Amino acid sequence: MVESDLYAPIKKFLERQGYAVKGEVEACDIVAVRGEDPPVVVELKLQLNLSLLLQAVDRLAVSDRVYVAFRVGKKHSATWRSRGKQVKSLLRRLGLGLLTVSARGKVEAVLDPGPYRPRVIKDRRSRLLKEFAERVGDPVAGGSTNKKRMTSYRQDALRCASSLQHGGVTKVSVLVERTGVERAGPILRDNHYGWFERVEKGHYQLTPRGAEGLREWSGALEGIERAAVDQA
Repeated sequence: MVESDLYAPIKKFLERQGYAVKGEVEACDIVAVRGEDPPVVVELKLQLNLSLLLQAVDRLAVSDRVYVAFRVGKKHSATWRSRGKQVKSLLRRLGLGLLTVSARGKVEAVLDPGPYRPRVIKDRRSRLLKEFAERVGDPVAGGSTNKKRMTSYRQDALRCASSLQHGGVTKVSVLVERTGVERAGPILRDNHYGWFERVEKGHYQLTPRGAEGLREWSGALEGIERAAVDQA
């Protein structure tokens, strides 16, 4: 199958809506005109890719009604199948519409083009700023792919683990005072990493898994301690 195989079903789809349709007009794959309406431009690709998006964005210079169109179905558009919601979000931000074409030639208007107005999700922004403020230093290089991220939570857990390693069984209130980690109690109780063991009410000790975690993150712990001194 080639890109031009998408032309006929999309042409029929648009014609049923009253458009006059022609292909390859001024580098546009499809141009459709209906009365005084702005022209509709459709860019074709067998699969969703960057080239298709770049072409479509360029066509916004001639019309604000630009669609991308690609094949869907088995062995086609894996990105669309696995990340359809994100694809639609991206197209909205770009002001583009989306037409999909099935193996049987069925055309579906998934998304119409229109101006995009960004909406800030306040809860997500608050979490972002909270994590930024609580993280000690800058322990992770941007672009890192390591699944074990050095979050502010992990930093605080490491500081608690380090204190328990040196001080043995410790009362939570004493641990808070030693480490400056205000949320030490919840961290120890939740025991997300399996590093802590409750000995008696309000008293905890480090587990063998916690000692292993300290060895694994020894370099990061040193960085946390240096950054904490610098920020003090």
